[in-house]
Amino acid sequence: MIDVPAALAAEQVKYNGPAGHAFITALPDLAQSFLDRWRLRLDGPSMHGVSALVLPVTTADGAPAVLKLQILDEESAGEPVALRLWDGDHAVRLLRHDEPTAAMLLERLDPTRMLSHLDDVHEAVLVIAGLLARLTALPAPKDMRRLADIAHAMLEQTPHALKHVSDPADRRLTADCAAALSEVVAEPGDRLLHWDLHYENVLAADRAPWLAIDPKPLAGDPGFELLPAIVDRYDPADVRWRFDALTGVLGLDRDRARAWTLARVLQDCLWEIEDGRPPEPRRLETARLLRRA
Repeated sequence: MIDVPAALAAEQVKYNGPAGHAFITALPDLAQSFLDRWRLRLDGPSMHGVSALVLPVTTADGAPAVLKLQILDEESAGEPVALRLWDGDHAVRLLRHDEPTAAMLLERLDPTRMLSHLDDVHEAVLVIAGLLARLTALPAPKDMRRLADIAHAMLEQTPHALKHVSDPADRRLTADCAAALSEVVAEPGDRLLHWDLHYENVLAADRAPWLAIDPKPLAGDPGFELLPAIVDRYDPADVRWRFDALTGVLGLDRDRARAWTLARVLQDCLWEIEDGRPPEPRRLETARLLRRA
């Protein structure tokens, strides 16, 4: 039997409604079809993130791997494209891909050794910086989802969203993030971005100390990559050090990187407002600190 974790089912229904329910209902048969088609054998309990079922398997020649199944959307459609371009260089290696369903067979890393388990946060930040420096060195393919489109959409959404922010200080700070974005939106960049490189999306492997997983790729400016490493495992006293470390390793212009990081704060704030919640204090505090960095 294919075990579909209840937490994954709940997340799918929460975020994708009827489509998520249909995906969960079809998952056992979909998983079995790929086990048969790709001659895979289950090799451990089911794992999952917010949007994907991940099954440890062994291939016909006995190699360990994982089968990843998720809804096909604009984010998941870009994942195999990016993984093929990185070809295992500082990222998990893609072994097989089924385009109609977004199913992927990936090399198996060690889920018990996440970067989030590293006690030294500064060391973890520098690991993220090193990964990003390599991953964003590649130009994005022309058909990759563009940061430019996302940025323009955010600026269009901001005036309406600000009406739903009751606290004047929060409203001003959110508006300041939009103003920072407006200064760089005309030059959105063309690098291949991971876009979701937080500490739990970095796993250890035998062939490399750390590898990135689960990209949500974009074509854009690497400055848009920095916020997860700054706000996760949060310490307000450490915000400027992390920003300086990331921009230093990546060789980024600090003013542009600051603007794109504030744009990322804006994106998170818009999502919170859309869900009927106020902007998260941790992100607003990060924006406040970065404005003075």
